[in-house]
Amino acid sequence: MLNSNTRFSGTADFSRTSSLSVLALAAMALLLPPQVVATEAPRPELLQQAAEIHRNIIALDNHLDIPFDYGAGELDAAVDGPSQFDLPKAREGLVKAGVIAIFVPQGPRTVAGTQDARRKATQKYEILTAIERRHPDLAAVVRSPAELERVAAAGKFAIVLSILNGNVLGSDVDQLDAWYDKGVRLFGFTHGGNNDLADSSRPNLLRGDKLGEHGGLSALGKQLVTRLNDLGIVIDVSQISPDALAQVLSLTRAPVVASHSNARAIIDHPRNLSDEQLQSIQRNGGVVAVNAYSSWVRPLPPEAKRKANEIRRKHGVPEEANVAASQPLTEAGVKLLSPEQFKAYNDEIHEVTGDPAYRATLAEYVDQIDYVVKRIGIDHVGISSDFNHGGGVIGWNNEGESLNLTAELLRRGYSRADIAKLWGGNFLRVWKAAQAKAKPRPRA
Repeated sequence: MLNSNTRFSGTADFSRTSSLSVLALAAMALLLPPQVVATEAPRPELLQQAAEIHRNIIALDNHLDIPFDYGAGELDAAVDGPSQFDLPKAREGLVKAGVIAIFVPQGPRTVAGTQDARRKATQKYEILTAIERRHPDLAAVVRSPAELERVAAAGKFAIVLSILNGNVLGSDVDQLDAWYDKGVRLFGFTHGGNNDLADSSRPNLLRGDKLGEHGGLSALGKQLVTRLNDLGIVIDVSQISPDALAQVLSLTRAPVVASHSNARAIIDHPRNLSDEQLQSIQRNGGVVAVNAYSSWVRPLPPEAKRKANEIRRKHGVPEEANVAASQPLTEAGVKLLSPEQFKAYNDEIHEVTGDPAYRATLAEYVDQIDYVVKRIGIDHVGISSDFNHGGGVIGWNNEGESLNLTAELLRRGYSRADIAKLWGGNFLRVWKAAQAKAKPRPRA
């Protein structure tokens, strides 16, 4: 790794990386204690092969986030600081592009709540576009696959803007056009909680949401599918309810992306995709980017479930067999919590689910990739980190460690062509297809 607070200056050269830095990744892993490294360190020759592959492909992370204080001091994009994503780490991991979320958590569905969501979304948009303004030789916001390819070829990091959670639109679908003009090219309907567009896979029952409020998509949400297709924006189906997913797939005329999803066969939760849902995205021609969020990668052990249910009892929340998320899965026995009560409860639950002692390994993450590839084929699977929003596994905990992931794929027999597809090739195919289905916008 580069030293903390090292400023990244000069044009990023993704065409080469020193063999010393590649070997250092393996050496660092060997120095970690055995309880941290649950799988053997990547072999140096595999890391060398991984680096060679990354130099010749566009490695793209399908979903990551930034905090609201990103962009200055040690969180400047050109500084190798505490963030899981910055330009020095991307350069070290030979990651050339990322779909970065303009994400605002679900708040009150009121006029004031929508205004607050828009203010926060604009704040993140300004942070992301400032990366290009402050470091034009290092990064650029891209608005098309062709532009992404040009930027990557020039040695710059390509930023694809996405919206995660349609609460920034409120009930005004026309707002989407303004976000398109700003450069947004991927859109996800919901996050943790229903909104005016769709039901979430994790409705906030503890704050008054109802299961199946809209029966999937609302009337506005259905209109939005058409408008997204017309604009050529890629539809992101992660986080929405099973009914909403089925309706999106029945209405869209373009392939979709699940930008950060996991297999329900491994962790049985509505946030994850069943085999049938995986296959429906395959039939649509879409892509499922497997998420490296640890508590969705492998089930938490009995000890964690015991701790989580103790917290549930403390706050009067019904116990659950599955503790990967804080929300109850049924309305039975649910009582509403005040905002302060919910925050205290949610924080305590996430202390358990995010406990480093329960962190999944890189090998377990690739096990999920293996599973999804076997179900729907290599042409329909991608890679997403969810960095800066809880993502990361032992061995791939920031963009600088991305060669470890590729080395593990090589160890398991994935070909260079397979790896190119997983690391962004499939996403670019879908984005190009979405653009091809767009309708020309009338001139003002």
